[in-house]
Amino acid sequence: MTDNIDASPPRTPMGRVAFASFIGALLEWYDFFVFGTASAVAFGPLFFPNQNPLNGIMGAFAIFGVGFLARPLGGVVFGHIGDRIGRKAGLIMTLLIIGLGTFLIGLLPTWHQAGIAAPILLLVLRLVQGFGLGGEYAGAALITIEHAPEGRRGFWGGMPQAAASAGILLATLVFALLDGLPKSEFLAWGWRVPFLISIAFTLIGLFIRLNLLETPDFKKLQQQGMSDVPPLAQLLRDHPGNIMLAFGARLAETISSNSIISSNSINAFGIAYIVSQLAMNRSVGLNAMMVASLIGIPMCPVFGALSDRFGRRAVYLGGAGFMAAFSYPFFLLLGTKSVAIIWLAFILAYNLGPTMMFAVEATFFSELFGAGTRYTGLSIAYQVSAIIGGFMPLIGTWFIKLDGGQPWLIAAFLLGISVLSFVCAMAARRVTDKSPSRHWYPARVL
Repeated sequence: MTDNIDASPPRTPMGRVAFASFIGALLEWYDFFVFGTASAVAFGPLFFPNQNPLNGIMGAFAIFGVGFLARPLGGVVFGHIGDRIGRKAGLIMTLLIIGLGTFLIGLLPTWHQAGIAAPILLLVLRLVQGFGLGGEYAGAALITIEHAPEGRRGFWGGMPQAAASAGILLATLVFALLDGLPKSEFLAWGWRVPFLISIAFTLIGLFIRLNLLETPDFKKLQQQGMSDVPPLAQLLRDHPGNIMLAFGARLAETISSNSIISSNSINAFGIAYIVSQLAMNRSVGLNAMMVASLIGIPMCPVFGALSDRFGRRAVYLGGAGFMAAFSYPFFLLLGTKSVAIIWLAFILAYNLGPTMMFAVEATFFSELFGAGTRYTGLSIAYQVSAIIGGFMPLIGTWFIKLDGGQPWLIAAFLLGISVLSFVCAMAARRVTDKSPSRHWYPARVL
């Protein structure tokens, strides 16, 4: 009798997989970035009108950060679904949760319409967004990485990562188009537009994802038989060292992206710093971020391809090292108040810092876990570290207050975190499904 395990399960063509993963992830990231931008430019006066402007922004940033608290829970729930039911099932669920949550934010009453109920409802929907995004990242990455040929996983794995830059670009562009509205009209109805149009994006993404095949890696896992141990317990039993190292390695990316440039909220802190501390028009930061994000879209697959040639670890270390070196110069360049120099600062910091790390992050981290725990491991490493990054707009604003309007405390913090991540990335070791999973192995491809 022949072996009933199919050594080569059918694959969706890579172009279709990459497009579906990119478009779906783009819509998810757009939804989340819109909240970050609105926190900086609208939510303060709309939901915290009785506070002074800086405290109102901090209140909005606090709700922005609280959404990250729900992400590890989403990572555990959807990690279990992705490792036991399928990568595709997790992707479809997260798309619906985030899309509907974002749409409903656009329908919320403000403080003047509902009083204290308004920020409470905003908080609830923010938690819904965070819960959904907790499982989105790993699913979008794995649906592509596990379809890709072994020697090209870095390149193809960079495709859905590019959706982060595209999501920033799209969200920033929508707000930039609305920037021409009189302030009274923007606060009356304009801020709702980016949230409401997300329903169309959600339907498009849902249609695309429903037409994907399950990944070959997961099909092989099903045919070989699932472990009776829940994925989270199996992960903590078999890979405790790698999960901690992945968490530490990821800190530089999430903190840099959320404190001075962007992956989730340049619009939340960086633009707020330019407006409140440098007294410049917010369009300067918005335009700089649009250009940096546009460049970041093709850079993700480029960095991914470089990781296929030189190793995931080498590329990731390059991003962490650059961020450590550029933490102080970034704010010095902003302090010149030159539009051209500010643009240059955003482009360099965004693309050679968090984008370089983020481009190879999913492939790098996924190779630290076996197929049976990969969705859970990738989700946990990413989402637990995201909690710190999610509160960086709030922490950064607090640092600014402590330092009398100067950015040097946050620059020092970023420098220290980048060094920590560099060390953790150096220490992480690849495991394979062919190796005893409780041991670490030198990672030639990492």
